[in-house]
Amino acid sequence: MLVLIGAIVPVLVWVGLLLVPWRPWSTREHLEAGGDATLDEVTVLIPARNEAEVIAATLAGLQAQGEGLRVIVVDDQSTDATAAIAAGFPGTEVVRGEPLPPGWAGKLWALEQGLRHVRTPMTLLLDADIQLRPGLLAALLAHKRCGQRQLVSLMADLRRTSFWDRLLLPAFVYYFKLLYPFALSNSRSRLVAAAAGGCILVDTEVLRRVGAFASLRDALIDDCTLARQVKQAGFRTWLGLSRDVVSLRPYGTLGSIHQMVARSAFTQLHYSAALLLVVTVLFALAYGAPLLLIGSVYWPWAALALLAMMFGYLPMLRYYRMPPWWALLLPLGALLYLGMTWSSALRYWRGVRSQWKGRVYSS
Repeated sequence: MLVLIGAIVPVLVWVGLLLVPWRPWSTREHLEAGGDATLDEVTVLIPARNEAEVIAATLAGLQAQGEGLRVIVVDDQSTDATAAIAAGFPGTEVVRGEPLPPGWAGKLWALEQGLRHVRTPMTLLLDADIQLRPGLLAALLAHKRCGQRQLVSLMADLRRTSFWDRLLLPAFVYYFKLLYPFALSNSRSRLVAAAAGGCILVDTEVLRRVGAFASLRDALIDDCTLARQVKQAGFRTWLGLSRDVVSLRPYGTLGSIHQMVARSAFTQLHYSAALLLVVTVLFALAYGAPLLLIGSVYWPWAALALLAMMFGYLPMLRYYRMPPWWALLLPLGALLYLGMTWSSALRYWRGVRSQWKGRVYSS
């Protein structure tokens, strides 16, 4: 009986994901660069801590967006040349960040300081390692106005330069979409709210209305927390993919991807050991059981589960222009992500809630 359950459950999971009306596997929610616009209603707010390697490319990308754009870089106690490089770009204002107060996450404290200098109707929250292709901001602005939304966000195209990047980074976006289905997040329902913190265009007044960034000062998943507060205040949000919002952050190794995932994976589970066990069992059934049963009498069930699993991943691979055979390695990626989640939990139980950019946030 247990073996039969192990054969049927994966089919229900993967076929069910293909059939649910909100289609979490789809890449239909996307936006690419195009068009021109006057950007004097937008201020770009960039929190930057030791970003000397990438800040010049980020600012050059902003200069190519159009006329009238104001840029504020908040130098978050950098020990490298971040501030000097940013100051060398015409029209860029550099705000010297104050020391981090207790109870604040570093990025949010930098944004809080920068928001005090914003005077335009809209604010673009942009990570220091995100480069926008020419015409992207105009397209994002037009999409925001057309949809009458107060917050619009785009998930960056993560660099894929190694085997580990190609194995894990498209899967990272895929799992994010399963966890926060874009169609549900973009609806008027307040049950699901998500944003991608690397690129968020939001009404400045809305930020102030919801008390950002003080109201989420210690949030590690600050983007989704902000989106949830915006929706709960009665405003509308939208989240999509884009190949023209480019992450400059090089990963390349399994260790660097592990560091990126483990800093917030257990936070996604609300630091719950019970949820961690549920996720572990679900991953074992969804990915492990079909592989184990493919050579048994239940092989038709196992084969159906594997086919549905890979079919659901193909749109993501196609969007990022990757060969479809990478879908065969999805179970390996799932195993690694489960290991990173356990690593995140072990860190938390040892007293480290998260660590990033030389800062450690205790449990």
